[in-house]
Amino acid sequence: MILSTTNTLEGKTIKEYKGVVFGETIIGANVFKDLFANIRDIVGGRSGTYERVLQEARETAMSEMSYRAQSLGANAVIAIDVDYEVVGNSGSMLMVSTSGTAVVVE
Repeated sequence: MILSTTNTLEGKTIKEYKGVVFGETIIGANVFKDLFANIRDIVGGRSGTYERVLQEARETAMSEMSYRAQSLGANAVIAIDVDYEVVGNSGSMLMVSTSGTAVVVE
């Protein structure tokens, strides 16, 4: 499956548009991760814990979107957009949603 944020794929011809596809995931960061991330924020530096959670959420949403495109008979998704949103009462959950256009390319 070819995944691209561009509207076209160099060297490929779009033969068919299958429609818009989406992928979503919501991941919560547990209390221990929050504690260690807060300590990291106090002493400075990057929060590797949150970076890993963010990467996992993005990969899951992209994978789900790819699966949906494949189920439509597509072999590529173009014009991909990735959105991030903090949800939950205390903002303790991260929602990542992806969308793109499923296409058949040659």
